[in-house]
Amino acid sequence: MAPSPLRFCLDYLSPYAYLAWLRMPALAARHGCTLEPVPVLLAGLLNAVGSVGPAEIPAKRVYVFKQTFRIAHEQGAPFTLPPSHPFNPLLSLRVTAAVDDVEARTKLVTALYSAAWGEGRGIETPEQVGAVLEAAGFDAKALLARAATPEVKDRLRRNTDEALAQGTFGVPSVLVDGEMFWGVDSLGHLERYLEGRDPLTPEALARWQHLPSTASRR
Repeated sequence: MAPSPLRFCLDYLSPYAYLAWLRMPALAARHGCTLEPVPVLLAGLLNAVGSVGPAEIPAKRVYVFKQTFRIAHEQGAPFTLPPSHPFNPLLSLRVTAAVDDVEARTKLVTALYSAAWGEGRGIETPEQVGAVLEAAGFDAKALLARAATPEVKDRLRRNTDEALAQGTFGVPSVLVDGEMFWGVDSLGHLERYLEGRDPLTPEALARWQHLPSTASRR
């Protein structure tokens, strides 16, 4: 039986997702898994679960930069701030959702992430996104046109809804075999899971799920 695919839920807004994405192709190859990038709208996930993004909390916004800068240094990854943050990732996400072929979509995700977080370029406007598409060998005019169709807009919404249904509440999230691994710091746990060495037992999880709460915030 072929290993299950690794569905990588992403939004270009997240530097954590950028840093996780850089590690995913090698991780997938080590375990003989296919890697499927799945564009989702982080704002939609956050709205659905009643949360806010880290960049919407002033102290956390500062910490996000410090932490991701340090992680990038550890990984030896290029890391440059985009022109603004938070920025509007919607067009880039729709363009990504417009690519049916998984291999081509993987190439596009790498190109857009590299532009935004590796080179510090904007990926919001048709001109900015089109330049990335052309440099990566895509037909920019055709993809931008397809990204504006109801079919592709619905696909992005459906991706987000399906991710929510599988327990996803943020990015990056990797979905495999009904399990969800969230955050760049979960990739080691993902590898242990794929190797059959996950220390989490069904019994421990069931106990946590049924553990009563005796305190709540007002």
